[in-house]
Amino acid sequence: MVKDRHKFFIAGAALLLQLPATTMSAAPSWEATLTRDPPGNFPAPRPVRTTYHFGWSGITAGKGDMHFSKVSGSRYQLEATGGTSGLARALWKLDATYRGFASADTLRPIGSTQVEAYRRKKITTELSFTDAGVTRIRTEVPGSKEKPKTFNFPGLFDLHGAMLYLRSQPLTDHSVYRIVVYPATSAYLATVTVLGRERISVHAGSFNAIKFDVQLKRLGKDLELEPHRKFRRATVWVSDDENRIPLRIEAQIFVGTVFAELYALHFDQEKS
Repeated sequence: MVKDRHKFFIAGAALLLQLPATTMSAAPSWEATLTRDPPGNFPAPRPVRTTYHFGWSGITAGKGDMHFSKVSGSRYQLEATGGTSGLARALWKLDATYRGFASADTLRPIGSTQVEAYRRKKITTELSFTDAGVTRIRTEVPGSKEKPKTFNFPGLFDLHGAMLYLRSQPLTDHSVYRIVVYPATSAYLATVTVLGRERISVHAGSFNAIKFDVQLKRLGKDLELEPHRKFRRATVWVSDDENRIPLRIEAQIFVGTVFAELYALHFDQEKS
């Protein structure tokens, strides 16, 4: 790089004007740390229905039901419904639905639709993924439908695809995975570290679990890493068996500690 810059200076002012553009187009250094491994050979996930309870500082404030299945066209589908409950609902009404699809072969996201219904507005977010990146359409009622926005980044995941991909990996103790996720409106660098194994009890039962540390950095306009303004870090427990079901999540955010815990699960009969 030093030699190249020296040549630019020698070539004169014309080439000097090109130097800033050349420097800005260089890939950020963090891209070299991304996990490039293909999907692992861990057994494919089984169709399952789960219920989770959500809360803040130990108080249950909502619940959600999820249904994971394999549908036609070699696709995985995740459907979810949920909302606030009890005192939390009186303070902050929210009902949400989600449907997302991912390739059963590559575990890459295909598309998703998320609807958030608040007391006085409803927000619909539609994501469509390609090998090059994602296109987002966001509609707010009352309000208007925004123009489609595109974020180009090869190998992008949404949350559904990220869970499928990480689930497929060996997940040996102390291993680290770095992937780029686009959950709804922004892209983040997710660093997932396997902390180890331990026994954990949740409402659905007691499980041998894999424990993870999760950290997020937001990607800025020029792909520079920025601190997440609301999320600090999270601890995640996943069942250490052939299913690898998320059991509990504890996230440190700007208002304290929020959690999601597996309340019930039921495996559907697999289609022949």
